[in-house]
Amino acid sequence: MAIGYAARWPGSPGKNAWMVAAVIILTAQGVVAQKVRVEEELEAYPTESVDLRCEFVDGGSLTKLTQVSWIWEPVDGQRDNIAVFHPLYGQSFPNMAFKDRVIFLHKELKIPSIRINNLRMSDAGRYTCEYATYPSGNEQGTTTLTMLAKPKNSARAVTVQAGSRSVAVARCEAADGKPAATIQWLSSVGGNHSTTVSNGSDGTVTVRSEYRLVPTAADNGREVICRVEQRTQDRPWTEVLRLSVEYPPTVTIEGYDNNWYVGRSDAVLFCQAKANPEPTTITWTTASGSLPDTVVVEDNKLMVRKVDDAVNTTFTCEVKNKHGASRQTLTTFVIEEKREPVEEPQTGAVVGGILGTLILVGAVVAIIFLIRKYQQNTEGPPKHKPPPPVKAGSSTEMLNKPSEPPTATETVPLSPGEVYYEPTGGEPVTILDEDANEALNGGAPPVLNKDAADGHHGNDSSNHGPSSANIPRGESFVSTPMYV
Repeated sequence: MAIGYAARWPGSPGKNAWMVAAVIILTAQGVVAQKVRVEEELEAYPTESVDLRCEFVDGGSLTKLTQVSWIWEPVDGQRDNIAVFHPLYGQSFPNMAFKDRVIFLHKELKIPSIRINNLRMSDAGRYTCEYATYPSGNEQGTTTLTMLAKPKNSARAVTVQAGSRSVAVARCEAADGKPAATIQWLSSVGGNHSTTVSNGSDGTVTVRSEYRLVPTAADNGREVICRVEQRTQDRPWTEVLRLSVEYPPTVTIEGYDNNWYVGRSDAVLFCQAKANPEPTTITWTTASGSLPDTVVVEDNKLMVRKVDDAVNTTFTCEVKNKHGASRQTLTTFVIEEKREPVEEPQTGAVVGGILGTLILVGAVVAIIFLIRKYQQNTEGPPKHKPPPPVKAGSSTEMLNKPSEPPTATETVPLSPGEVYYEPTGGEPVTILDEDANEALNGGAPPVLNKDAADGHHGNDSSNHGPSSANIPRGESFVSTPMYV
């Protein structure tokens, strides 16, 4: 009050003195405020306990502590004493809302810390530890208590009927949490979601979210995931939900193999139905209305005891549930004799076999080609003698032209009709017939060469080399040298 009064005082000679006094008072209050040591902020959960610590820092022997009080100031409300300690008169708990829930941890005026048990969300607010001292007056420190609440999470699928309008198919809720939770949806269904938030009287927050889509029969059983994140949770909370979409039945008849021959006894038809909820009734009928005597029905199965002309008809299966009915028909044909099943060619196997064979043949051809090429590279130059030159000109020129037999080569006259083989591996050459020889030699006997006409040189035949008739074709040779 003195400070405000001095600030409004008009200019006067004593103005500076008043200003100095105000500064001294403000400084003194700042120093005194530091004498009470408390925690600035605390967090706690409902039903748990919290310790509010307070300690007076010794200000010297002149300061006397007379009493300490804890004052609670709710978020929306008035200040009120909840605990008082006097060294002579003891402890007091004037607020009934905290009675039996607040205790002093130390029966000592310098350390008046308290504990609040069985916390409530409404206990959130500011708690001030205030000392009554002499001669400086009241000293205090304030702690802000924030109440946290773990949300109560839940999620469920909503049973809906297939239709053309967008409806809520799943709901997720994070109730009575503080601070407010965040809800996310994870799904491949392709819907959307809407979220609402409501505040409780105790400061908690409830978050609700709905997942919406236009439901179809195909969506039945598909999964969506609700994910809740909140400060008090160690990890996100998730729940997997399977959608429940109800729809009328869809029906198919299975089991007919087009081989119902007279006398067959194992013919069976199955009425398969997809529906949600499950079908309530399954009914078999024929085109005439009633079933033949040889037919037995068991649930969705129709069994023919013995095939005859009576089952040469059209069967109808009708399925119902609470959302409607659906039916399917099948016409069966009775034949005189059993049809043997024809195995369809396995096109894939045939094509695969052909391709495999082609690959194998190609590999073999490639290997043979490489072997041949390798042999040609390693064998060296050819060993055969080139063919003799073609004879040209008249018979007289051939007789008069001297022959030049190879060096160190001996020849042996051939008898008429004897075959001569060229050592070059060529085709065998025979002496021409008698008329042809006479024409070539002027009617004289055939003459091979000069040495041959003179006969042998006295060497025994045993000294000759191997006979030309025994030399393999394609190989050249040199006869044994002749000594003169």
